[in-house]
This record gives sequence, C-alpha cells and structure tokens, in this order.
Amino acid sequence: MKNIYTIPNLLTAYRFAISPLLLLMLQPERGDLLGLLAFFLFLSGALTDLADGYLARKHKIESVLGKLMDPLADKVLVATPLIMLIPLGKIPAWVSLLIIARELAVTGLRGLAAATGIVVSASGLGKLKSIFQYTALCVLIFPAALLPIPFLHDFGRIILYISLILTLWSGFDYFVKLQKIYLNPPEES
Repeated sequence: MKNIYTIPNLLTAYRFAISPLLLLMLQPERGDLLGLLAFFLFLSGALTDLADGYLARKHKIESVLGKLMDPLADKVLVATPLIMLIPLGKIPAWVSLLIIARELAVTGLRGLAAATGIVVSASGLGKLKSIFQYTALCVLIFPAALLPIPFLHDFGRIILYISLILTLWSGFDYFVKLQKIYLNPPEES
C-alpha cells in the first residue's frame, strides 16, 4: 500500500479540517478580529488547493485518495463561506444555491465517470472559476471596517457574480465534454 500521508493529501485534509473552524468564525456576532482570522484561514485553504495538485504532479505522488478527496475538500471549503455569508447579508442565497448545486452536480458526474474508468480532468475554465470563487470569498470574508476602501464588499459581490457565470459555464462545459466521451468512448488497446 502506498503512503497516504503525502504532503498533497495532508494539504487536502487541511481544507477539510479548517471548514468547521470557518463555520464558527463566520457567525453574525463575530468581531473584526475573528473576521480577520477567518480571512487568513480561508486564504490559507485556498492556497493549499493551488499547491496540492501541483506538488502531487511534480513529485509524482498522485494517489487515488487524493484524486477523490481533493475536489470534495474544495467543495466543502467553498460551500462553508457561501452558506455562512448569507445571514451576514454579504451573499444572496440564490447565488450560493446555484454555485453549490453546480459543484455537487459536477462532483456527482465526476464520480459516475470515475466508476466507469473515465477520468475528466479539470479544465482551464474550471481552474479560472475556482480562482474567482476564492478571490470573491476572500474579499467578502475580510472585515470591511479594517480597510478604508468604500464598497469593498460590493466589489467582492461583483467578483462573485463573475465567478457564478464561470461556475455555470464550466459546469455546462464539463457536462458537454463528459457526454462526448460517453458517446465516443476511447478505444481499448
């Protein structure tokens, strides 16, 4: 059995571990200090998402566990603030619902494809979507009172709306690619 305690897998586990902490920090009665801690915690999780796949490929330590758990950890990390920022009035519920529904649908399709031996890797559009989601959520989590930038959270919502468009577009693109693969499966050698 391969070692599952690799740096990429530990980075993935980190994203799972910080999500409950974010849940506690993103409460309506939070103060600016707790908001700032939540910002840095979320940012660190977003950065581990960028690092784990790179490290796994670079050091040739990709694992089945990592391929399965990495996208789930990403979804949990993103879904936590998407839900917790609704009662804070920073995100409309319908935006969170559409993003989370797309993420669940793509994860389900990815699992179905994997069960039949088909691997559809993340596209450039999907990676761009993630960057916009992470950026928007970082801006929206950051306590606006700590920066003399008016309309900081309005700017974060604009980025979130762009990420919503990219999220739906990349989800549709993923569905089309998967459908093409199912209709024209690769020939076995």
